[in-house]
Amino acid sequence: MSQRTVEIMDTTLRDGEQTSGVSFSSSEKLTLAKLLLEELKVDRIEVASARVSDGEFNAVKNITEWADSEGYLDKVEVLTFVDKGVSLEWMEQAGAKVQNLLTKGSLNHLTHQLKKTPEQHFKDIAAVVSLATDKGITTNVYLEDWSNGMRNSPDYVFEYLDFLTQQPVKRILLPDTLGVLTHDETFEFLNKIITRYPNNHFDFHGHNDYDLSVANVMEALKAGCHGLHLTVNGMGERAGNAPLASVVAVINDFLPQINIGVKESSLYKVSKLVSTFTGFGIPDNKPIVGDNVFTQTAGIHADGDNKKNLYFNNLLPERFGRKRKYALGKTSGKANIQKNLQELGLTLNDEELKKVTERIIELGDKKERVTKDDLPFIISDVLDSELHQQRVFVKSYVLTHSKGLKPSTTLSIEIDGKEYEENAQGDGQFDAFINALRKVYRKEKIELPKLVDYAVRIPPGSSSDALCETIITWQTPEKDFTTRGLDSDQTVSAIKATEKMLNLF
Repeated sequence: MSQRTVEIMDTTLRDGEQTSGVSFSSSEKLTLAKLLLEELKVDRIEVASARVSDGEFNAVKNITEWADSEGYLDKVEVLTFVDKGVSLEWMEQAGAKVQNLLTKGSLNHLTHQLKKTPEQHFKDIAAVVSLATDKGITTNVYLEDWSNGMRNSPDYVFEYLDFLTQQPVKRILLPDTLGVLTHDETFEFLNKIITRYPNNHFDFHGHNDYDLSVANVMEALKAGCHGLHLTVNGMGERAGNAPLASVVAVINDFLPQINIGVKESSLYKVSKLVSTFTGFGIPDNKPIVGDNVFTQTAGIHADGDNKKNLYFNNLLPERFGRKRKYALGKTSGKANIQKNLQELGLTLNDEELKKVTERIIELGDKKERVTKDDLPFIISDVLDSELHQQRVFVKSYVLTHSKGLKPSTTLSIEIDGKEYEENAQGDGQFDAFINALRKVYRKEKIELPKLVDYAVRIPPGSSSDALCETIITWQTPEKDFTTRGLDSDQTVSAIKATEKMLNLF
């Protein structure tokens, strides 16, 4: 099958910046411009709107200076306005050479916003395009609200296109400005236009208000469009724009007749950097770039992956510079845990694996998130608990902490089958617990070991909130020894370490 090449224009730095609360600094814009063109290999970038601010001017100037030195200047585009050349002067001073001229693509917008006739609008546009040509600036033209124009005033749209296709314009940009198109309409409208004007270049610019942007992009490509406007992480006004990563994957997997130059393996890296710069979080279930999309949660899926990759699809994480993960939680089976153990280079026998699985499910039932980095600590805790015969059980406790009152603990404990209950206060909840415990043992004329060191940590490398490890060193006249407790709550993990001590000394 013969392929046709489609241009990818990334508008994260312009349209994506219209995401509520998002603003790139000048240095961030330059960094992302370099990544988009050099690392990700998009064909073009739209970097700003003319006349917005001094900061925007400086950002564009920095980008154009770099782009000019690297031979990318014709790939850097700026949104401009029909303003008798004021935007063009701004562009000249900023060093930009490609304008994306914003015009009215529906009669409704033209009549009620500009309050002009089509003839007046076309005359103004022709003047701007002519001035740009004189200045050596390439012109692309946006038909704002074009999608509603095709629905409600198609005669105006075709009248405008008849005029525009006779102008020295390189590309005609067709935005679904309000994100209202269905996939059927996208194909129908673009097919009519591209059939009527076969010698012109048309870009499709999709928005995602109905979550149809990727479907609409597919139909635009089938209709023969020549370029796409996309944003990293689907950023943009309201529900955002068509997302770059998803569209790239869809084209590569489902549209073999389309050739694009975007480097798949860099999508995740750029996505994370944009998220960091903007504070615009990536949903965990966002296709391609979300944290969870290459994570198998159910144990049966991990088992199937062990048996001829039964739960794999074509979206292999390695394509995007990522790795498959196997979640640990209440739906984890032994296969999930074995997958994680393999990555860590650890092995367990069947009985040990069963006990570790039970502990992970217990944490999952508490809605705690367990990661691979937590696993060695869980294994150590579970196996350590088997090293001694348990004869002391902390059955129950109530920990209280109130403003103006000393913390207190009520404790129920079983020692060699006999139950005791005590209450005590302390400088903190754990101190109160230890004081109540000492009361119990003093009744039996037993002196508890002295606590000489107390350390708390989370498992190194873990990003979860599932586990807290407390390590306590105890001292008796004969020796020092250490016990560890593991729990999502710091005080509870210390109590678990203390329970182990009671069974050892």
